[in-house]
Amino acid sequence: MADQSIPEARIPIVEESVTGSPDTGISRRRLLGTAGATGLVLGAAGGGVGYAARPPEATPLTSLGAGQVEFHVKHQPGITTPMQARGHLVAFDLAAGAGRKEAAALLRRWSETARRLMAGEPATQGDTDVATDAGPSSLTVTFGFGHSFFARTGLEKQRPVALDPLPDFSSDRLDKGRSNGDLWVQIGADDALVAFHALRALQKDAGGAARVRWQMNGFNRSPGATAQPMTARNLMGQVDGTRNPKPSEPDFEQRIFVPENGEPAWMANGSYAVVRRIRMLLDDWEKLSVKAQEAVIGRRRSDGAPLSGGGETTEMDLEKTDSEGALVVPINAHARITRPDQNGGAAMLRRPFSFHDGIDADGVPDAGLLFVCWQADPLRGFVPVQRKLDRGDALSPFIRHEASGLFAVPGGAAEGEYVGQRLLEG
Repeated sequence: MADQSIPEARIPIVEESVTGSPDTGISRRRLLGTAGATGLVLGAAGGGVGYAARPPEATPLTSLGAGQVEFHVKHQPGITTPMQARGHLVAFDLAAGAGRKEAAALLRRWSETARRLMAGEPATQGDTDVATDAGPSSLTVTFGFGHSFFARTGLEKQRPVALDPLPDFSSDRLDKGRSNGDLWVQIGADDALVAFHALRALQKDAGGAARVRWQMNGFNRSPGATAQPMTARNLMGQVDGTRNPKPSEPDFEQRIFVPENGEPAWMANGSYAVVRRIRMLLDDWEKLSVKAQEAVIGRRRSDGAPLSGGGETTEMDLEKTDSEGALVVPINAHARITRPDQNGGAAMLRRPFSFHDGIDADGVPDAGLLFVCWQADPLRGFVPVQRKLDRGDALSPFIRHEASGLFAVPGGAAEGEYVGQRLLEG
């Protein structure tokens, strides 16, 4: 869980009616809010209670529901998109006998469904109407390919070197059934029903071509839940995301995305996603004092500022000592170990979700972080940082890596294309 944030921005929505005409019909994105659509009437005789319906009003969507992210973009949506309140991560394996032809047809279906749902439109066939009264709510759908996909489709020569399996780490306790997969889909939205609607539509689209290998559900703080925009907190209560690389930085593109002339050619403008299910041992963590927790992280719990002083974004002084000559930021503090300048410049764009999958019979929560990080090359991004964490991170006793995956995520689909077309039809 490297110490890194991403910028907050929402793309303005373009209104469109359900019927496809801007002048007729009622837009899905104009039906949010029903307080003004029905009235409660108290009966005068006998004190009876009844409901009198009024015609639906074109109530404007709130800003939360109105957010829309474009599908046809240079980089797939869901990478630099601001963190969303709800997320689903799901991996699929191609069905027995399915190959390149079936995979191409599946990605074509998935891309069209994603495009429609991200625009606030119903799915093409058999829409469940789960999100009928909601706007797009900043829905994003992101597609990637796992290492095994290329052998299944006869495309081994197109498999990137950067997709070689991740090395083993001593802190790993990986469940192979919840790791890797031929295909990977990331769904994010600011409304839980909108996110579920997309998940269900894509699962139905898979038909007989692919089956779900594993699925994980996550959440973040909802946009607007705080008085002012701020870096998110994780389930340990720590501000988490302060030093994320930002698109405004001059080397952001080269750190996070494969260049236009990169190899293989079909990965141009794409990125590599490392996905880890990291269980937080919250009972053990919460036994620590706040001071001890801060020493583990290297930052104040209250505001995320480094222990060396200043505010959240103040540069950490790794050499500062206290009155007794001890380092103010401990040598094994998580924030010290994960700094890019302590790892040869290695950087990742972290875009995680928290998760909570219930409480076991002993009262222990199954909760933690669905860690998702993006980089142009995982061998220069995730791997060196995780190796260093593996050797002496103070946070290690309080977390457990339980699932893992690495996926090649191609660039965004141009108008008229589907995601992965340059691989599957190249």
